[in-house]
Amino acid sequence: MPDWPLDLLRTLSPHRRGAADPTMQVAEGGLWRTTSTPEGAATVRISRVAAEVRIEAWGRGARWAAAAVPGWLGADDRPEEFRPGDAHPLVTELHRTHPHLRLGRTGRTWDALLPAVLEQKVTTAEAYRVFRELCRLAGEAAPGPTPEGMRVVPPARRLLEVTDWEWHRCGLDGARRRALRAVAGVAHRMEPEAGCDDSAELQRRLRTVPGIGVWTAAEVVQRALGCPDTVSVGDYHLKNQVGFALTGRRNTDDEEMVALLEPWRGQRQRVVRLLLAGGPRRPRRGPRFAPTDYRRR
Repeated sequence: MPDWPLDLLRTLSPHRRGAADPTMQVAEGGLWRTTSTPEGAATVRISRVAAEVRIEAWGRGARWAAAAVPGWLGADDRPEEFRPGDAHPLVTELHRTHPHLRLGRTGRTWDALLPAVLEQKVTTAEAYRVFRELCRLAGEAAPGPTPEGMRVVPPARRLLEVTDWEWHRCGLDGARRRALRAVAGVAHRMEPEAGCDDSAELQRRLRTVPGIGVWTAAEVVQRALGCPDTVSVGDYHLKNQVGFALTGRRNTDDEEMVALLEPWRGQRQRVVRLLLAGGPRRPRRGPRFAPTDYRRR
């Protein structure tokens, strides 16, 4: 049992791509999650029974995945080392009221990289839809007695076999398709097991791949390595959410967001997570972007 109050869904929510995510489901009996591993696909069920956290795993990579679960839940994180100081009273208060917020690490770059590429420059709803379609097309069925429809993220080698017509059926535009193909060809060199266990180095390697920029690399290291500092610069909404929480202004650009977070350098991603967990929400005004269905083009 972890020695901190554990909220399973909140801790693992950064890895969930919507309520219909085929790689993560909450069902009777616990939280189910599929993952790739160096040994093959795996499914894990994590459940709370009284004071215990129980872990069950199935598939070729079951042993590896089960051993990785404590890291998923934040066992390697050190929130007690964070000192919010007096730079902003809201951050101090959120740290006091959320002392057990944990940044987990999956240890799998590819599982974070594929959906991050799909989320480039499109609406969240569109990215989630394409992710579901791609998992159904190229991902294998989840091993074990899982909830219906669960799949494993398609392996990089399988994506290289997807035809242009199949990409079109998924609704993926050319730019993201090219980025996925490019990164799939070098994915094996980006895993922690291949020596990419340092956040700055992994981001540097990722950004050498055509189509992978600052935002995508940041999204990956936050999830794969549990990086407490890297912020998703270039995110359409994040800069405004952070700016509103810390200043009350509706609109903030990336440069201003980085400046606002500077007092907490080394722990900036933790501050962002605290603001998203309990900070004031920026009011929405005006029309929302409509998803673009590339299957009609």
